[in-house]
Parts: sequence; structure tokens; C-alpha cells
Amino acid sequence: MMTRFAHALVTAVLLNSSLAFADDTAEAGRRVLSRYQDAVVTVKLVVSYSMTFGSRDQQSESKTEAIGTIIDPSGLTVISLSTIDPSSMIRARMRGQQTELKVDSQVKDAKLVLADGTEIAAQVVLRDKDLDVAYLLPVEKPAKPLTAIDLAHAAKPQVLDEVVCLNRLGKVADRAVAVSIERIDALVDRPRPFYVLAAGGSSGVGSPVFSLSGTPLGVILIRNAPSEGEANAASMFSGTGGLGIIPIIVPAADILEDAKQALEAKKPAVEQPKQEPKQK
Repeated sequence: MMTRFAHALVTAVLLNSSLAFADDTAEAGRRVLSRYQDAVVTVKLVVSYSMTFGSRDQQSESKTEAIGTIIDPSGLTVISLSTIDPSSMIRARMRGQQTELKVDSQVKDAKLVLADGTEIAAQVVLRDKDLDVAYLLPVEKPAKPLTAIDLAHAAKPQVLDEVVCLNRLGKVADRAVAVSIERIDALVDRPRPFYVLAAGGSSGVGSPVFSLSGTPLGVILIRNAPSEGEANAASMFSGTGGLGIIPIIVPAADILEDAKQALEAKKPAVEQPKQEPKQK
């Protein structure tokens, strides 16, 4: 029979081991934060929308901010396409209704807000609806290479692995970078591989995710695949998952597939105003 002293000793050892493990995890998170925090930026957007709902047309414009992840020193940045083109999400919520819905969006202005507050004019150069990715490039080449996350050296997590997520807070928190430790809840193989965070995770869409060793895993984006049947009250109350919309980690390799094409995108020519002939 274990004595009271022995029981207290075992409890103390287990507690110290648990604290040491927690400290190791926290230290891993701080290392990722220190190395990559400048690669997580705020993207300021001005987006115009045109919506046709049955016989009704509606025009609107909104200013919004999104989380962007810089994946190349040139400033190539990925954000969630849903941020600038919510048509897929809107159609999912309207599923089952007979009225035809058409939504178009256009980015009128985009700026990358760097960690020091510097704003760089940018433009959307490529969209991938399947991945929910929009790629942005600075309009002019940055004065110096920007801090970027090299997705070419990525890893695949295992179920229940702890991972590090970097997030950029809103203006109310001075756009400070935040870090959280999450766990991988599921690995999905079809129709294409992606990873799911436990309880959806706490980081925002557009946030990069890393292993505890600091290896990139991918970026948090939106998976939109409406389930069979019409939308109903039960699906509404079951959250976005009931509507076929969930946040996922898109693997780094998939994001890199389009990155080369995005880097080669050229700035669209600006139409020059016509010159009126001079009066003689």
C-alpha cells in the first residue's frame, strides 16, 4: 500500500512533468511567433458587390480587413477567396430556394498592412475557388524582400498533433499578432487532402499553421461543399458545418500549385485617357 509520502511524491513528479511538457509547447509556439510573425499581415480591402436576386438588382460596396499570409519575398500573399467573393457561401445558405441568385464582386482597392504599419498597394492576380484562395501581389516591387513563409518545405501532421497557428488581430487590438496552440482533429483524403482543427480552431481564416518544430503545414481557409438536401432549420442550428461550410487547413503543396502562376502574373495595363486634339 502506497504511503502518503510516496503518493505525494508521485503526484509531484507527474505535475512537474506536465508543467515541463506545457513549457516546451509554449516555447515552440514562441519560436514560431518570433520567426514568422511579420509574414502574417492585415489586408485592407474595398470590394464592390453586384447581386441579382430574382428580378431585383442590388449594388453595394464594403470596406473590410482580412488575414493574409506572405508566401514569397516578393510579397505574394494568400487570403481566403471568401473574403472578396462570398458567392459560394451565399449560395450554400440559399440552397433549396427556387429564386436564382447571382453575385459578382470586384476588388476596387487592396493594401497589405505590414507589421510596422507600412501599407503597400496590392492587386488580386489569381483566384482559385476550389481551394478558396486569392493571391495578391504588390503593385510595385517592395523596396526590400518581405518576410515570407516557405511553403516548399512543408510537413503533414498526424491526428491529435499539436500545431501552432498565427493570427493577426483587428484594429481594435492594434492589429497585434496572436499565437495559439491547437490540435489536429481529422485528416481528410478525398476529394483532395486537407486537415481539420479540433472544434474549428480559434485562429482566423487566412492564418498559417505550423508543426511544433516550426515546419509549415498550410493555411486556414474555407471548405464549401453543400450537403445533399435542402437547407432547413436543423442545418441552420448545426452551424456552418450543417450548411457544408467549415474552416480547414489547406496543405502547403496545394497552395504552391497556383503560386508560380500568380508570381508570373503581370500588372494589367492601365488605359490612358484619350488626348483631345489641340485647337489650331
